[in-house]
Amino acid sequence: MNWEQLLSLKRQGDKGKRLRKEQDDTRLGFEVDYDRIIFSAPFRSLQDKTQVIPLSKTDFVHTRLTHSLEVSVVGRSIGRLVGKKIIEKYPHLKEVHGYQPNDFGAIVAAASLAHDIGNPPFGHSGEKAIGEYFKIGNGKQFKDQLSEKEWQDLIDFEGNANGFSLLTATRPGIEGGLRLSYATLGAFMKYPKESLPKKPTKNIADKKYGFFQTDKDFFEDVAKELGMIPNKTGNDIGFERHPLAYLVEAADDICYTIIDFEDGINLGLVSEDFALEYLIKLVKDSIDTPKFNALTTKEDRISYLRALAIGSLINDAVKVFVENEELILQGKFPYALTEKSKYTAQMNDIIALSVKNIYQSREVIEKEVVGYQIIQTLLDKFITAFNNKFLGEASNYDNLLLKMLPEKFLNEKESLYHRLLHICHYVSLLTDGNALELFNTINGRKKL
Repeated sequence: MNWEQLLSLKRQGDKGKRLRKEQDDTRLGFEVDYDRIIFSAPFRSLQDKTQVIPLSKTDFVHTRLTHSLEVSVVGRSIGRLVGKKIIEKYPHLKEVHGYQPNDFGAIVAAASLAHDIGNPPFGHSGEKAIGEYFKIGNGKQFKDQLSEKEWQDLIDFEGNANGFSLLTATRPGIEGGLRLSYATLGAFMKYPKESLPKKPTKNIADKKYGFFQTDKDFFEDVAKELGMIPNKTGNDIGFERHPLAYLVEAADDICYTIIDFEDGINLGLVSEDFALEYLIKLVKDSIDTPKFNALTTKEDRISYLRALAIGSLINDAVKVFVENEELILQGKFPYALTEKSKYTAQMNDIIALSVKNIYQSREVIEKEVVGYQIIQTLLDKFITAFNNKFLGEASNYDNLLLKMLPEKFLNEKESLYHRLLHICHYVSLLTDGNALELFNTINGRKKL
């Protein structure tokens, strides 16, 4: 892979090439990507979607929105630092093509901002609830009517693939969704493969999948335009990662490791003594001990250590990337950057404690159980109504239900796969609160 191709400013539908040296630096294309994402409806819905604690009434706890904003900030810093090193190594990128170090930061920031945009309500349990509706719930009746890969898309419903679809899907009058630059889409593609074969290798790029069958053609177009390296044979589609996808992943890993831990501490799920022990291991080389000792509240002490920890992990991620940049360009680096970090053991210790004390706390589990019931009920009701309408068998109840769908979800879909995925898209865009309210309405629990 080569950087000039990987930094493509092309957008869906472009007939000609967009050149970096012809860009207006006050309105750079990669920064336009960030703006389009932040003004989009799917991004706004993240303000009421679970990061760790579903349906939390505490104003402190992070939502998907605050998490995504923080990941974009960390991603921008990592991208700029890497960009500086890349421009120094390949000066023609600046001298001939006009690329700047901040371009890398802008691309990674935009992709990081969107990295969770396809996640359904109630966190990762929401993905599992959608998948299990088809695998073991009422949706299993559709298996024999779908291709193997279409079925796999549904039973392993994946937020990353859903995100790619939300960012790029064409609707009547809207060609190519948000029409982001191919460079940003490439950085967004953490898992550039289809749902089958499932985990064919231990390569980090094969851990999950990155696009639904509906989006396969455009996904291939983006990957080929960027010069990403094919790594599957026969009829299976898959590629080695875009190098900047490693930076998006690192930003996410850093934020959820440290900031979810901080949430747990401030909620009292992790004791401050544990926190100090674990975080100081990450910051022992940079901590200002007198300054730290002058802090009088738990919140300030943890905030100070969190900031230093993130700084340490950013610098280490940049170091790992730069040291392995040539292998990454060759498609021969099958690891996450954090797997090769000098802080891997410390991060794993923090994650293990978070799993035990936060992710598996009773409050989280109880609300995930409720989330399962909500999501599977909504899927069942709306899929039944949508299919009955297509078959000309809709009851009055079905028609009433369909009137509750937003206008953009009323388009008819010819194939069963498209209809099922269409309702999954709808449910995935609901906020935690909207999903709960809709569930209560359908079950006759809403006060009139």
